[in-house]
Amino acid sequence: MGMMKRVMVIGAGKIGGAIALMLAATGDWQVMVADRSAEQLAMLEKHPAIEGLALDILNHGELVSALKGRFAVLSAAPFHLTGRIAEAAREAGVHYLDLTEDVATTRMVERLADGATSAFIPQCGLAPGFISIVANDLAARFETLDSVRMRVGALPQYPSNALNYNLTWSTDGLINEYIEPCEAIVEGRLIAVPAMEEREEFSLDGVTYEAFNTSGGLGTLAKTLEGRVRTMNYRTIRYPGHQAIIKALLNDFNLKNRRDVLKDLFENALPATMQDVVVVFVTVCGWRDGRYLQETYANKIYAGVVAGRRMSAIQITTAAGITAVLDLLAEGRLPQSGFVRQEEIALPDFLANRFGRAYDPAAGELRKAG
Repeated sequence: MGMMKRVMVIGAGKIGGAIALMLAATGDWQVMVADRSAEQLAMLEKHPAIEGLALDILNHGELVSALKGRFAVLSAAPFHLTGRIAEAAREAGVHYLDLTEDVATTRMVERLADGATSAFIPQCGLAPGFISIVANDLAARFETLDSVRMRVGALPQYPSNALNYNLTWSTDGLINEYIEPCEAIVEGRLIAVPAMEEREEFSLDGVTYEAFNTSGGLGTLAKTLEGRVRTMNYRTIRYPGHQAIIKALLNDFNLKNRRDVLKDLFENALPATMQDVVVVFVTVCGWRDGRYLQETYANKIYAGVVAGRRMSAIQITTAAGITAVLDLLAEGRLPQSGFVRQEEIALPDFLANRFGRAYDPAAGELRKAG
């Protein structure tokens, strides 16, 4: 890529740290990681191309001046803070990428992108993110579309509690997607459907899974395909038994109105794990040459060693999503200004990228062995 580019990552948590390390390891990116917690910053990998910055992003002026002159800012901050980073990026004139699954935040980013001199690319993670790129690629193979079904789950490889679940990423993000309304296209119309409903079962490689509605996973693809598809939905994958217990907690124990209690329960009763697997399952049906056909993309990505460090599957897939998009932006393969949707990214370009290759099943088998 030639000259080293300077980039700011906001949030020194599990994902922010993984992004910084993957970028720094290439030798092409100089990464400044900003977080208001000195404790979090101290846990960052030591690398000549990574430095930490103690910064409270609620201080708008300070944030804008920290961003000025950088190529881009990547938000790995909690979903409710991401909008502020987008505002600062607009003012500083730098490219903006985020990992949000929050629908309201994405709408705000779209408004900020209007007339901007830099690119605004939200939802660059796994779902929304990679899954939108896959679904759009499959959809393009049909003359007329009927249905698009997107399923993703980050699961423990070794489930051993009643929920068959371990914490693998942000608890706030998890609770948000379990509670907020979900977008879906039903009989051609984009509507809101309740989270945790419409449970189904399916199997992959002899393992049975359940899936149910959760918020945010469709990203902007729903708007892009509206009017062209009869059915389109996004569901989170879990092992069977999970949804029934979560529904009882949310509804019967009324914890949907006491998120702090639910968060406390999850974080003190469900151990976190680095031994996880990400399951991606996308099925598109439609017509081609007068025949009704189905095309499916199925993939499992395992925890493993990336950039010399053990990472969980959710770290690998989420960080690979945003870093691949950053590379493609830097190479001029994506629009350089305004709002950029995930589905504008070509799947072959993404998978050929040095970061996007993390999604290659062959690479996954190697990592699993490592």
